[in-house]
Amino acid sequence: MAEMDPKHFNHILVGVDDSDDAQLAFRYAMNRAKQDDAELTITSILESDEMNVYQALNKDFIHGQREDLEKHILEYRKLAEQFGIKKVNTIIGEGDPGETIVKSVIPAVNPDLLVVGSLSKTGIRKRFGSQAAYMAKYAPISVLVVR
Repeated sequence: MAEMDPKHFNHILVGVDDSDDAQLAFRYAMNRAKQDDAELTITSILESDEMNVYQALNKDFIHGQREDLEKHILEYRKLAEQFGIKKVNTIIGEGDPGETIVKSVIPAVNPDLLVVGSLSKTGIRKRFGSQAAYMAKYAPISVLVVR
């Protein structure tokens, strides 16, 4: 039997938020990126459906939310760089997380592995299991769901 060689990834995309599962997904993605000497892209999605109508119409509110998310994602980037990953990118999207990652982020960055947590800290918790399931079903690349 030929020696089995696990798949090598060149570009890993990881979806992050503050949930425990997303933290695990981020750590897994960092370890795998370092092991494979792969590029790492970190993404987070600003979910407009969690805002009420007044917040959504308030440009200052949306700008503030996006600024907070940008600061937060840069912290992830710094951690990855300190961990020794040579090429780290960040991207922020807006909308439904699963759909935005599959339809916009993946085509834009062209990764060969997507790593996501199975839950999220915000919104209706049962809905986010469906986000991971949506990405696993519709992403055109390998998907690893961490819990």
